[in-house]
Amino acid sequence: MRAFCAFHSAKLSCLSKVVIFPTTTTPTITRTRLSFPAKLFSCQAQFPDSGIDGSFSLKVVSPTLLAAEREEAKAVLSLFFKKQGLSNAVATRTINKSDHFIDHLIAKLHYIYKSRYLVGRELTTLEIRDALIPYLESLLEEHGNIIVDVVENFPNPPVKEKTVVPVSQPNPTLDSKKLKAMSRVSEIDPDGKLRPHVLYLIELGMDLEKIKAITQRFPAFAYYSLEGKIKPVVEFLLDLGVPKSDIPTILNKRPQLCGISLSENLIPTMTFLENLGVDKKQWAKVIYRFPALLTHSRQKVKTTVEFLCEMGLSAESIGKILTRSPNIISYSVEDKLRPTAEYFLSLGVDVAVLLYRCPQTFGLSIEANLKPVTEFFLERGYSIDEIGTMISRYGALYTFSLSENLIPKWEFFLTMDYSKSELVKFPQYFGYSLEERIKPRYALVKESGVSLLLNQVLSLSYSDFEKALDKKVKKMLSNKDKSGSSDDL
Repeated sequence: MRAFCAFHSAKLSCLSKVVIFPTTTTPTITRTRLSFPAKLFSCQAQFPDSGIDGSFSLKVVSPTLLAAEREEAKAVLSLFFKKQGLSNAVATRTINKSDHFIDHLIAKLHYIYKSRYLVGRELTTLEIRDALIPYLESLLEEHGNIIVDVVENFPNPPVKEKTVVPVSQPNPTLDSKKLKAMSRVSEIDPDGKLRPHVLYLIELGMDLEKIKAITQRFPAFAYYSLEGKIKPVVEFLLDLGVPKSDIPTILNKRPQLCGISLSENLIPTMTFLENLGVDKKQWAKVIYRFPALLTHSRQKVKTTVEFLCEMGLSAESIGKILTRSPNIISYSVEDKLRPTAEYFLSLGVDVAVLLYRCPQTFGLSIEANLKPVTEFFLERGYSIDEIGTMISRYGALYTFSLSENLIPKWEFFLTMDYSKSELVKFPQYFGYSLEERIKPRYALVKESGVSLLLNQVLSLSYSDFEKALDKKVKKMLSNKDKSGSSDDL
């Protein structure tokens, strides 16, 4: 096992002002049916200028590609559910009952990658995951333990059923605070108007039910003043380049932002992160992806940064990681990051490279996600060193589902004319669509009677792939002609 690179002496200066807010924990999914207002059910896709309203409609997408994308979306949703604690059987049953939600995910995918579809470029599995997983996580944060019902009943609210009596008795004081807070945001003055801060939020694009839902999760939100708290933060975000249409999503994900002092906490924290290398021009995207980044204490950020330094990452690399994947700050160093680093070190992986290329791998469970993938490749004859090489070359490898991705692609690989070592050289194989990229391209190679490296078959654009194939065919024919001429002599 490679030794950890020690960088404990490279201590980073921490700003004196520290604000600590509790982070949102991922709720345990239950099958309890709950009723809630229709307006709260807000994940129906509405994409400006796209013509997409929750159903996919791009005429340039072939039926076979749509079918493949549905399977990819199902695999992403299955992995998401399993990470929340659902069994494989429950996840599969839920997905089989959620055709409308799958269509909704495809619509979102088409909007995000619209320009690529228009030029006929199919997506890799990793690109699909990168687009859909953050969206699913935002829905989980919004709807909590009714996320399964949200998915199954999309785009309609869950069916009303008798509420199951909770095992633990509710806290009367806590319930009273929530009720008072929710009542406050619904209050109307003698002129028949809602409170100023509520009207302001509605003008930003939030409806009253969404504001009440946020207040139910975070009662303090009802007491933030418009001029002293909410408006300054919103205007600050707009000045950073955050589109007005993104503000409701950001506040819904992290209403605590409105409770943070701009001058004493938020701006100094951003300066601290910028000094680490976070790209100033990317703040709008960073905050939209993970607004909780700015509500973590600077000590929490500093602890994570020191760990990344310890792993051998430069300040510039750390800045890029925090820009691309700011949610890594939410992972516990001692409970999540360090044990995961030690596990990958045991495989001979360069942890610094893996952290830089695919930081989301460090959010996976060692027992539930990482070890099963390692065992999968060990059972198929690969050595620990070879597995380490594969993950070093393709950081996303361990983020794929065994049943939905690795196993079916492995089974097809066995039918191809390649040695197992080809996957060590090109583990990116598992990132391409089996139905839309791997099978049809390999069929063309077999039909032509020539051989190409696996990398050439899959990684080239379609036009470059055709050129490489044509060149191989011409070379084969030329060699045959020369051989024939030689025989005649």
